[in-house]
Amino acid sequence: MDINIQIESTEGINYMYNFDFARADGQFNWLKKKYRWHPLPYFMLGLSQWWRMVPDINNTSFDDAFFSFMDSSLVASQNIFDKGSTVEGGFFLSATYAFMGRVHAERSNWTKAAAAGKNALKYLDYCREKEEYGSEILFGDALYNYYSVWIPENYPLLKPIMMFFKNGDKELGMKQLKKVANNAFFTRTEAQYFLMRILANEEEDPMSALPIAQYLSQTFPNNPYFHRFYTQTLYRVRRLDEAEVEAKSILQKLDSGYVGYESNNGRYASFFLGEIYMKKGMKSEAKKYYERAIEFGLEVNAEKLGYHLYSLLNLGKIAFQEDERELAEDYFKQVKKLAKGKHPSHQLAVRYLKEMKQL
Repeated sequence: MDINIQIESTEGINYMYNFDFARADGQFNWLKKKYRWHPLPYFMLGLSQWWRMVPDINNTSFDDAFFSFMDSSLVASQNIFDKGSTVEGGFFLSATYAFMGRVHAERSNWTKAAAAGKNALKYLDYCREKEEYGSEILFGDALYNYYSVWIPENYPLLKPIMMFFKNGDKELGMKQLKKVANNAFFTRTEAQYFLMRILANEEEDPMSALPIAQYLSQTFPNNPYFHRFYTQTLYRVRRLDEAEVEAKSILQKLDSGYVGYESNNGRYASFFLGEIYMKKGMKSEAKKYYERAIEFGLEVNAEKLGYHLYSLLNLGKIAFQEDERELAEDYFKQVKKLAKGKHPSHQLAVRYLKEMKQL
C-alpha cells in the first residue's frame, strides 16, 4: 500500500504489459535490490515470465524461470507472514499460489493445480475484508466465484476435484471482476484480461468484450496477445475492414521481429485475412493467406486445430473452383486425416470428396 512503491512499480508493470521485458525486468530487479526481503519483486519477475507464455501458452520454455521466481516469492511471502505481516504475506502467498495453479492447469497438471488453488484460497482468507487491500483481494474472489461454477459445468471430469472446494457464484464473480477491472491498482490489467476472455469465450458475448479488447490493445500496442484478441473480436462481430487492418499490423510486427509476435499470432492473423478476402471474392489474396496460416500452424504444431483445418478446407474449395481437382482432393484428404470424425471440418471434407466423385 506504500504509494512510493506503487509509483516505482508502475513503470515496470506498464513495460511488462507492453512486452518490453528488458525494461520491465530491469525495474523489477532494481526493486529486488532495494527490497530483497519482500515478495513483490520476485512475484513481478515471475509474472513477467507468465506474460512471455501468454501469446503461445503451449510454449514451455519459460516454465522453469517462472516457477523459480514464484518459489522465491513463496519463501519471501512466508517469511513476512511468519513475522507477523499476515495480511501482506497472505496476499502474496495467495497471488503466487494462484498463478502457479494457473500454469499447472495449462499444463494439465490437475492435482498440482488443485493443491495450489486450495493454498491460494487458504491465504486469501488472511487478507479478506481488509479495506486497504480492497479490489486487489476481490480479484481472487471474483475468479474463484466464476470458475468454480464454470469449470464443473464445462469439464465434467473435474467435478470430483471441485467437490473439495466451497460453492461459488458465477453472477457475483462477474460483478466482482468488473469492479476490480475499474478500481484495482496491481490487478487491474489482469482483471481486464480475464473479463475480456470470459465475456468473449465463456459467455460467448464478443460484442461486450470488444471495448475492453480495444482499450487493452491501444494501451499496450506491442502486446501481441491483446493485439490478437482485439483482431479476433473484430472479426467475430463482423467489423471486417477493421479486422483486416489489425491482422495486417500483426503480420507486419511479426515480420519486423517484435517480441512475442511469433507463429501462433501469425496463424490467427493469416486465417482472418484469408477469410476476409474469401468473403470479398479475392481468391488469390485469400489463397496466399490461407497458405501462410498453414505454414504458421505447422510451426506451432497446430495442424489439428480449427484455423489450420479450415485453411486447408478453403484452399481445397478454391482449387476445385479453379479446376485443379487433384489438388482439391489432396486438401480435402488432409482435412479428413487430421480432423476428428465429429469435427465439422472432417464432415465437410467427406462431403466434398463424395460430391467430387459424383461429378
